[in-house]
Amino acid sequence: MKIVIKAKNIELNKFLRDFIEKKIGQLEKFSDIFREEYFDDYLTKRKPIVKAWVEISKTTLHHRKGPFFRAECQMRFPGKSMRSEALSHNLRLSIVEVKDELQRQIKKYKNKSAAKSKRAQRAIKKDLKLSPLARFYRKRRIKKENL
Repeated sequence: MKIVIKAKNIELNKFLRDFIEKKIGQLEKFSDIFREEYFDDYLTKRKPIVKAWVEISKTTLHHRKGPFFRAECQMRFPGKSMRSEALSHNLRLSIVEVKDELQRQIKKYKNKSAAKSKRAQRAIKKDLKLSPLARFYRKRRIKKENL
């Protein structure tokens, strides 16, 4: 996963960069559905297909109260783009909130795509001409179906 970090009105130090890369990098394990890699024709190098753009900022320079730290992350997958934004009193807390929201979105997308493939498999199975004596195993018992 490639992570690009941009800071606005905040100094981006090494510790903050490491924290962002650690938190957003954790999302890579949830995006195993997009683990494919492709060849770039011009550079002939392998590039990761999952990319993330993270922007952190301080929305105001003169206020002392209220949620004025902002974190935004956009992840692009092949054919899908996910985006999350959070405002908080603490910068690290807003980064964690962004990570949690993106994690929820990735899980939802994975479940939706898995359900779509299972639905297609069920339709294929239904279209097959099986004998009436065919048995299907479901939940540790044999169930006879009349087709």
